[in-house]
Amino acid sequence: MKYLHYLFIALASCCLTLVHAQTTSSYPNKPIKIIVPFPAGGTSDVLARMVGQKWTEAWGQPVVIENRPGSNGNLVADVLAKSAPDGYTLILMDVGNLVISPALYKLPFNVLTDFAPVAMVGYSPHLLVVSSQIHANTTAELVAYAKSKKGALNFAAAAGMGSAPHLAGVVFAKRSGFDWGYVPYKGGAQAITDLIGGQVDVTFNGMVATYPHVKSGKIKLIAVSSAKRNAQLGDVPTVGETLTGFLTGSWQGLLAPAGTPKSIIDKLNAELLKITAMSDIKERLNTLGAEPSNMSSEQFGQWLKEEIPAMAKIVREEKITVD
Repeated sequence: MKYLHYLFIALASCCLTLVHAQTTSSYPNKPIKIIVPFPAGGTSDVLARMVGQKWTEAWGQPVVIENRPGSNGNLVADVLAKSAPDGYTLILMDVGNLVISPALYKLPFNVLTDFAPVAMVGYSPHLLVVSSQIHANTTAELVAYAKSKKGALNFAAAAGMGSAPHLAGVVFAKRSGFDWGYVPYKGGAQAITDLIGGQVDVTFNGMVATYPHVKSGKIKLIAVSSAKRNAQLGDVPTVGETLTGFLTGSWQGLLAPAGTPKSIIDKLNAELLKITAMSDIKERLNTLGAEPSNMSSEQFGQWLKEEIPAMAKIVREEKITVD
């Protein structure tokens, strides 16, 4: 009887291994959907379409990009958490937002248990940019100008209240000793459009979506939020050169629902690493000011675990709240 019991376990294990092998070898055999929780034209959207095109070329299956903006990505993230864990529904978003949200909102999902990290696609620094109507060209001049306006300046909270750009604006203002108003947006592309039009005065936004408008002269670049000066920006200083230790940016990550077979996660990660190593993609990312990541899915998961308490500490210390 004991022999039959062990034989059953062995057979079950073999069957499970065979199913996983078949799942991996046949994946994908239908279109893949990548949800982007922001409007078209933003950093997440640009990278999702770049990745989607290469996956289509490699696997012969269409990759559909679905833009579903709103609620800082939280509502759509919940949709993903409740999707079938089969590798055919993914989300690509600024995971900087995702690690901030647990400190600010009562979420219907748990970031660490309801998602399967696939890959960190890349990092692009935020650019501190202002409307051409603002009389400031450096971080120090912007701080002095904002103080002289006594709270009259409006900061565009790209991707909504509680997003990484909003948090950057709050920390910048608090550390500089002034206040400004916050105008929430569903995505960075809309925020930049209004900045160009002069409806808002200043914002932090991902370099991928922002730098083309700087080069065209439609908005003014004050500083970059990375730890070191960016090679693409020449002599543009970092915010940290004025506010010591200031660092923010767009960390773009790809996630699947929890329970997605590891074999599929590994296949997605491996293909994405191939894509970001391609010369044309590296050149495009470099031109956009983004740095590709070479994280494994496990390393990306560890990053999430470390960033959530780190962001909670900032929110707590800065007394940041959202209505």
